[in-house]
Amino acid sequence: MGEELKEKLFNQKENGWDHVDESQKQEIFKLSKEYMDFLNVAKTEREFIKQARKLADSNGYRDIITFKTLKPGDKVYFVNREKSMYLAIIGEDSIENGMHIIGSHVDSPRLDLKPNPLYEDTGFAYFKTHYYGGIKKYQWTTIPLSIHGVMVKADGEKIEVNIGENEEDPIFTITDLLPHLAQEQMEKKLKNGIEGEDLNLLIGSIPYQDKKITEKVKLNILNILNQKYGITEVDFTSSELELVPAFRARSLGFDESMVAGYGQDDKVCSYTSLKAMMELENVKHTAVCILSDKEEIGSMGNTGMESQMFDFFISEILNKLQINRPNLLNQVFCFSKMLSSDVDAGYDPIYSSVSDKTNAGFLGKGIALVKYTGARGKSGASDANAEYVAWVRNVLEKNEIRYQLTELGKVDMGGGGTIAYILANKGTDVIDCGVPVLCMHAPYEVTSKYDIYSAYQTYKAFWKE
Repeated sequence: MGEELKEKLFNQKENGWDHVDESQKQEIFKLSKEYMDFLNVAKTEREFIKQARKLADSNGYRDIITFKTLKPGDKVYFVNREKSMYLAIIGEDSIENGMHIIGSHVDSPRLDLKPNPLYEDTGFAYFKTHYYGGIKKYQWTTIPLSIHGVMVKADGEKIEVNIGENEEDPIFTITDLLPHLAQEQMEKKLKNGIEGEDLNLLIGSIPYQDKKITEKVKLNILNILNQKYGITEVDFTSSELELVPAFRARSLGFDESMVAGYGQDDKVCSYTSLKAMMELENVKHTAVCILSDKEEIGSMGNTGMESQMFDFFISEILNKLQINRPNLLNQVFCFSKMLSSDVDAGYDPIYSSVSDKTNAGFLGKGIALVKYTGARGKSGASDANAEYVAWVRNVLEKNEIRYQLTELGKVDMGGGGTIAYILANKGTDVIDCGVPVLCMHAPYEVTSKYDIYSAYQTYKAFWKE
C-alpha cells in the first residue's frame, strides 16, 4: 500500500538509462556521434554559424532577403555578421497569435588575441591574450591550443585562420611554473595563481638569420605568416583570432555514456535545437530558432541578443507576410512562448557542497528546466510563472520526455544567467531549458548522451505543439 502511494505521490527522479532499450540506445549514440562530429568543426561562433547555414541551405531554408512575400511552410533564415543566426518556419496559425521560440548561444569561453598581440622576450615569440567569458585561468595553461578566426586587411580581403586542429598542424600552449619553483605561486589564492596578463601563448623560438637586426624570433614568425597568409603585423589590428582547446570531442567512460568536449556550453543546446528544426515541416505556430552570440559577456553588441537584430528579423517576417502595422511586433512577442535553451550546472558528487541535492540537475535524468537563474535573491533572474511551467510540463509529459526542475547551485553560493530575461522583457513567456553539464566553462566539459537526446526530443516537441 505504502509503495503504491509513494509511486503515485512522489516526484521520482529516475536515471533515464533505466528506461532505454537497445534500439533507443543506438538512436541516442547515433545522435551523439553526429553532435561530436559537428562540435569538432564548429568550435567558434563563426564556425558554428557557417556550418548551420550549410545545414539550413541543404534542408530547404533560404535567406529571408531573397523572399518578396511569405506563406505558411516557408523556411527562412537571417545571418547576422557571420556570428549569429535566426531561423524560422512560417506556421499555419496567424503569427499575430504568437511564435514558439527556442534560443541558445553559440559563443563559448575562450582566449582572444589582443589587438597588438605579437612580441618577443628572451628568444621566445608570444601572442598576448585577453580572456573571454568566465574562466578559471589556471585551466588554460599547459594544454594544446589552436588558433581560429579571421584577419581582414584594410582593402577588405578576409583570411580565415584555423591552425592546430589537423594532425599535421603545430599546436600552441601557455606555459606554467614547475612545482619545484612554485612555492610562492602555490601560496596564492586559486583565482590569482595565474594572472590574466600572464596568459601569453608560446608560438615560436627560431630567430631570423640576420645578425644585424633585433627581435629576430618575432621577425621570423611574421615572415612565416606573411608567406602563408600575405599579412603584416598591422593586420592583427583588424582581426578576430580566438584560442580554443585543440582537443577533439570524444565519448567518455567505458560505457561511452557521456560526451567530453570543448564548448558544450552552449553548443549542446544550439546543435540539438538546430537539428530539431531541420526536421520540422508544416508547424501550427511559427517556429523560430535563435543562435546568438556574446552571451558569455552579457549579450551585448550587434551580434548579441541585446541588439535590435532579432527584432529586425521578426519585423521582416511581418513585412513579407504583408500584415505589419504599428505595435504588431510587440503583440507578437507578448503572445509568444520561448525555451531559453542554455545549459545547467550538473550535480558533481565530488563537489556536492555547492549544490542543493533536492534541486540539482543530474546527468542522465533528462532535460533540465530552470525556473529562475540570477544570484542570491534571484537578482537578475527571469522567473517563469507557474502557468507557463505547467504548460511546458504538459508538453514533456504527453511526449514521455524525462525532465527535472533545477536550480543553479545553493542559495548565496553563486549564480548565473542566460538570454531568457531579454525575451521576457519583450513580454514573452520564457523558461530556461537545457542540458546539465559537468566542468562548465572548462576547456573540456562533460554531458550525458541521454540528456543530449532528451534536449533534441524536447525542442522538437515544443515546436510541434
